[in-house]
Amino acid sequence: MQYGQHAPASRTIVHISDTHLLAAGARLYDRYDTQAGLERMLRRVELLGSADALVFTGDLTDLGEPDAYAAVERAVRPVAERLGARVVWVAGNHDERPEMRRDLLGLEASEAPITSVTDLDGLRIVALDSTVPGWHHGAIDAEQLAWLTDVLREPAPLGTILALHHPPLPSHLPVFDILELQGQDALAAAIAGSDVRAILAGHLHYAMSGVFAGLPTFVASASCYTMDLAAPARSVNGMDAGQSFHLVQVFDDVVTASVVPVDSADAGGIFSEEWYARLDAMTPAERLEFFSRKRP
Repeated sequence: MQYGQHAPASRTIVHISDTHLLAAGARLYDRYDTQAGLERMLRRVELLGSADALVFTGDLTDLGEPDAYAAVERAVRPVAERLGARVVWVAGNHDERPEMRRDLLGLEASEAPITSVTDLDGLRIVALDSTVPGWHHGAIDAEQLAWLTDVLREPAPLGTILALHHPPLPSHLPVFDILELQGQDALAAAIAGSDVRAILAGHLHYAMSGVFAGLPTFVASASCYTMDLAAPARSVNGMDAGQSFHLVQVFDDVVTASVVPVDSADAGGIFSEEWYARLDAMTPAERLEFFSRKRP
């Protein structure tokens, strides 16, 4: 039922980033249990009941180990199937292209960029590979930009969402400015005048939003560890807290991204099926009156 000016979202995307899995259950920096962090996040994701896609924006593994890619697949695939969701994998600077292609995607092992186009019944998700093998900064070479331009030449019925690892946004943390996406002007030129509606990215280990080339750009936090932005920029460090994912909803005229925390608290006592059934039986005017400040 539509209660307001906007019809319900036509597509729902779960945006997860930076899982950093290691083989044999090893802890990241001997501190963070990345396998447990991913599983904890996926349990929360599954509460949604359904989704059109799960988009993972890179750093799926920390060292590019074959067993780590197998672990990612084992954790994610059953949840995606229960949700009825497609899975979109994006390469990050900690991933290794040959191993990711072979051990996760079932493709020939090579250093070729890992790109994909996924059609969600009219909504197109284009995954770019912003990784630079052997380095941690990002870049998209001319060949990949030409491929992107060709893909975008024909608009999709519901538009396009780009997914890449390195966000085309500034960060107030010096380390991420060093490891930023280079050549951002070339990317802006490649998508100018296209049907791209939003950009999804990761890399930063904290949630952020901004505007790039006139487009909303959403950076998801990490499932492994996050950044404590309450500290001064030059002393910010990682913490095992505040993990979250983005619930991306595509409406006819806007794309939104909501931060969903992994940790939860007791909820309830207000909105129930019976409560909504009461609203559904009202006229629009009666609903407004129901929410009047004058109501006792």
